Amino acid sequence: MSETDTSAARAAEFERWANVFAAHKAFSHPSELHGVLCGRLAAGSRIDEPEWLAMVCEHMGLADEAAEESDDLAPFMNSAYGKTLKQLQSTDMSFQPLLPDDDYAIEQRLEALVAWVRGFLEGMALAAGASLGQAPDEIRELIEDMVAISQLSEDEESDDESEQQLLEITEYVRLGALAVFTEFNEPEKPAGDSPTLH
Repeated sequence: MSETDTSAARAAEFERWANVFAAHKAFSHPSELHGVLCGRLAAGSRIDEPEWLAMVCEHMGLADEAAEESDDLAPFMNSAYGKTLKQLQSTDMSFQPLLPDDDYAIEQRLEALVAWVRGFLEGMALAAGASLGQAPDEIRELIEDMVAISQLSEDEESDDESEQQLLEITEYVRLGALAVFTEFNEPEKPAGDSPTLH
């Protein structure tokens, strides 16, 4: 996939999430829920479908039965869960945090990045808890950096420099999430290694 195709696919994915959130009048940010999911997965946790849908409803501010009553919420979120896990496990490092594209104002993109990072930290703390204290230094430093990023304010003036900074911070967060995932998850066994019957 070319860079343009990839960013178009990312933009479309964010819009799909945003539309689901808007349709259900969710009061939270889609990037934050994606961050929570990535944080839990990166810290080695796997979530079964009922727990994941309960998390979705809680984050979106919906009643617990909303996932069962809605035609689109459970299928969309279950597919999103599978897609996100696959991206994190992928060896091509194609994983991307769920963020709006450049068509959005820089304030909105920064707000989404901060929401994603807050979610990621929350998800990681839920999944790893005290074991984060035993993580290698670089992971602990990364978490400290993410805590600092989660406290950035959205009153950035838009200029070329702040655009560049936002790109760099986003890339740092993306690679950081992958580093955490690599640290806390066993590598996937390649499918080709299993003995085949002839």
